[in-house]
Amino acid sequence: MTPKAAIRACADRLQQAFVADGATPVETDILLPAETLLDLYGEDIRARAYVTSDPLRGEMMLRPDFTVPVVQMHMDHGADPARYTYLGEVFRKQEHERQRAAEYLQVGYEVFDRETPVVAEAHVFALFAQILAPYGLHAATGDIGILLAAVEGLQTTERRKAALKRHLWRPRRFRALLDRFGGRKRMPESRAKLLKAAAGGVEALLDKGGPEIGLRSRAEVAERIAALQADAAEPPISAAQVDILDHILSLRETSTNALEVLRDIAVDMPALGAAVARMEARLDALAKAGIDVAALDFEASYGRTTLEYYDGFVFGFYADGRPDLPPVATGGRYDALTRVLGQGDGIPAVGGVIRPELVLTLTEGRT
Repeated sequence: MTPKAAIRACADRLQQAFVADGATPVETDILLPAETLLDLYGEDIRARAYVTSDPLRGEMMLRPDFTVPVVQMHMDHGADPARYTYLGEVFRKQEHERQRAAEYLQVGYEVFDRETPVVAEAHVFALFAQILAPYGLHAATGDIGILLAAVEGLQTTERRKAALKRHLWRPRRFRALLDRFGGRKRMPESRAKLLKAAAGGVEALLDKGGPEIGLRSRAEVAERIAALQADAAEPPISAAQVDILDHILSLRETSTNALEVLRDIAVDMPALGAAVARMEARLDALAKAGIDVAALDFEASYGRTTLEYYDGFVFGFYADGRPDLPPVATGGRYDALTRVLGQGDGIPAVGGVIRPELVLTLTEGRT
């Protein structure tokens, strides 16, 4: 096991590269209000965060990442534009993989830039690529914005689109919903029985029920059943549109080739136009920053299993030949998070983190 002092020294060296790029070092609390994280990610966050209780502050969580508290700090007090760097421990439950650390150091870099967001994306990625160049890592990129635009382009109800967007980071649930909305899969049997029972009227069904228990009021239950009835009456999403979305989700190519494919798809799904144009502008900015975009891998579904605040460009750096290791660095754009924490007053933001103990693991592996 690598000594903590060595990991800390490596982290200090990595952070100095961000400081040299103009980032201001910041500190954040280790204990964060659980309410904030639960509002952002729902109850799913409990599966990967350590939860405790404070007699005065209520339910708290050990910091699962830095982005949320850094964004909160910036939205409360930060200047515009701004660059921040941080170094500290994060805590993640590991229920299925004992080899993965539950507590580890992260070194991060965040850029808040309203004027040139695409240039900021290219700058962050190029800086990470430069810092990590000695370790021979493989870069992966994606764009959650492409997927969100594709869902928005579906010819279906706003309720269905909202459900698909909400579960975009849960691939199995997303697939089940898409198959059902597209008529490829039947609705769950329990729901079919409920709708059949409600055919004679929602209020009549509720009057027949047993005692009212749980947190939902009678009105909320009635509203939910009515929404399910309305959805069941909707026609399925066309097979052609489901096929387009499947094509996008399975897209894995070099960035330049992926751009050409997406341009073609946008002819049949115009809602993709703005996201594809942004991707093209990003690739131009990456090329100007010295990145060989013709060799840069792009996977449309990349980033769908990470924390849900990413809503645009995403990236990661991996050690080829070491499938046992998690990504050495990850990052991406999270504009929507700033709007939520800024109570509607958002700012384009992009950043990433490096795990110094993995950098040392690779260094030791070459000696």
